[in-house]
Amino acid sequence: MQYEAIIGLEVHVELNTQSKVFCRCSTKFDAPPNTNVCPVCLGMPGVLPVLNRAVVESAVAVGLALNCTVSSWSKLDRKNYFYPDLAKNYQISQYDLPLCRHGSLEIEVNGQSKRIGITRAHIEEDTARNVHDIGGGESGVDFNRSGVPLLEIVSEPELRSAQEAYAYLLQLKQILQYLNVSDCNMEEGSLRAEANVSVRPVGSTKFGTKTEVKNIASFSFTQRAIDYEIKRQIQTLEEGGTVRQETRGWDDRSGTTVSQRSKESAHDYRYFPEPDLVPIAMDETWVKRIREALPELPQAKRARFIEQYRLSAYDAGVLTSSKAMADYFESVLKAGAAAKPAANWIMGDLQALLTAAKTEIESCSITPNHLSEMIRLIEDGTISGKIAKHLLVDMFQTGKAPKALVEEKGLVQISDISWLEQVAREVIVANPGPVSDYRAGKEKTFGFLVGQVMKASKGKANPKLVNDILKQQLAK
Repeated sequence: MQYEAIIGLEVHVELNTQSKVFCRCSTKFDAPPNTNVCPVCLGMPGVLPVLNRAVVESAVAVGLALNCTVSSWSKLDRKNYFYPDLAKNYQISQYDLPLCRHGSLEIEVNGQSKRIGITRAHIEEDTARNVHDIGGGESGVDFNRSGVPLLEIVSEPELRSAQEAYAYLLQLKQILQYLNVSDCNMEEGSLRAEANVSVRPVGSTKFGTKTEVKNIASFSFTQRAIDYEIKRQIQTLEEGGTVRQETRGWDDRSGTTVSQRSKESAHDYRYFPEPDLVPIAMDETWVKRIREALPELPQAKRARFIEQYRLSAYDAGVLTSSKAMADYFESVLKAGAAAKPAANWIMGDLQALLTAAKTEIESCSITPNHLSEMIRLIEDGTISGKIAKHLLVDMFQTGKAPKALVEEKGLVQISDISWLEQVAREVIVANPGPVSDYRAGKEKTFGFLVGQVMKASKGKANPKLVNDILKQQLAK
């Protein structure tokens, strides 16, 4: 029997507001345990939460970017459950009236576009963090994270493979970073993905029993976890077993999902409206102001790069993979460089240097003005492309301007025709065999002769002039 997977994703995003969602405590990640706390986020009896306006505006911005309908009236609810990281035994969230609903996100897999529905995007508070490695076999609870604002984004069950899920997460993360509402750092828990996975026979319209996979530390792990869970469920059904509705965790060391607990249903949480918070009323003026402040989003920027700069779809995709890289590219162009050379240098040699240094383009020591200046030095014949590759490394290591380094290291390209003619004649005399081969029609030997001239000039000769002069000399 052939099966198909039905996958929905729940993504929790920590919003990067300066204070928590219901109190004034800092959201700073690396503060000492239990220092960014107050009676509200510690869940003390009798305290009153106050909703952070910036959280609502960030959530609405995300909703608009995901083509959601923003509710003119929504409310907050209590989600009741008992766990050590939830001191008051309930979480303030949204249940039946979310802030944003009915959106969509377009992904591309193997060159094919697909629109994935967004069920809802709602705000809630994060829980505290259980810490199990404090020594002596003991565990602790750090309440710094308690009350940090979360946006939960729930997709429709319209993903059909782990590859589609991976593409969805990458596209969503890109939008969140463009909006600057979260740093999306999975290592720090700023972005957490949970996958709801089920399988059914191909052609069936009935959903199978789903499992929820939690505790996934990266997008690549998410892809692996979904692949494993699909295979596990198919094998269970093929062997005559029954898939249980449960929550499972991903164990990267074993490459398997493991059962954690039976999956709760909505009624298990005993939702009811939060009595200490008034409803959220979004008027048209407020929504319009948030919409007008939205930046150019990745998909629109890619399309503009293709049309405005005549870049390929691949180049435009790479250059817009982060807002920082797109901004860097356009800054290089504003400084005077042409689009295609700028794209090639940024995606090639510069990205290799950044990767080796384990840094991002936001921290690049080569300014857009300096990269543009280097490209212009190539175009006006001051340096060759080969020299530029070495020059770029020096620029990256020192932060110095290319002109200053060219003068300092004597890297100016040799374009003296008389001198190059003399070197070409010497190379022809010193290499009678390759010269005879070339004149006999073996054109590959021409590259060897060019290399000999470049070697004699220590790589500083103008390559175009070398080619022209050698051909003239060999034709005599």
